[in-house]
Amino acid sequence: MERRTTQTVAKQIVDFFRSSRRLPTYEEMLSLLEVRSKSVVHFWVEKLVREGVLQRDARGKISLAPRMLGIPLAGDVAAGFPSPAEEELCDILSLDEYLINRPEASFILRVTGDSMVGEGIREGDLVIVERGRTPVNGDIVIAEVDGEWTMKFFRKEGERVFLEAANPRYPVIEAREELRVGGVVTAVIRKYGRGGGSRARR
Repeated sequence: MERRTTQTVAKQIVDFFRSSRRLPTYEEMLSLLEVRSKSVVHFWVEKLVREGVLQRDARGKISLAPRMLGIPLAGDVAAGFPSPAEEELCDILSLDEYLINRPEASFILRVTGDSMVGEGIREGDLVIVERGRTPVNGDIVIAEVDGEWTMKFFRKEGERVFLEAANPRYPVIEAREELRVGGVVTAVIRKYGRGGGSRARR
């Protein structure tokens, strides 16, 4: 049992999660870890919980610890003129933890349309939205206006609330009957190209 290291088992489970977007079942772990007994799988699950690789919620459900999905933060880079890359690893950065302050109150939407292009938000981008947050002037909000959902800048003057686009082609919106804010946009994510670069902006 101990010939297989914790690091090796953790890597196998993380690799499975990255490819399948879920944790393996106990049955799948038998094959993944090349063991015959579910008691051995249970041993490794409990060990990985103690090591902080896996976590268990109040209902006993096992999930991957957020830190295990982090990637190396290798240093800083100048946007204006390239400087030599730093070889030394500075930290491990979890994008979930960096972008989302309240995961229990957050959700993701895909952007359609071009009403916010002036703010750098394009069609196909993903936005992270936080529920229950009181918007202030200048916040980008997801709001229901007279039965239609939209994403716009939030503006309030006295008791009147307006929604403004970041595109001069779109008029300022003021609700005729009802305006309900569903959440405040806290981050924007864009993926570049087929293989992969992405941009996240808070």
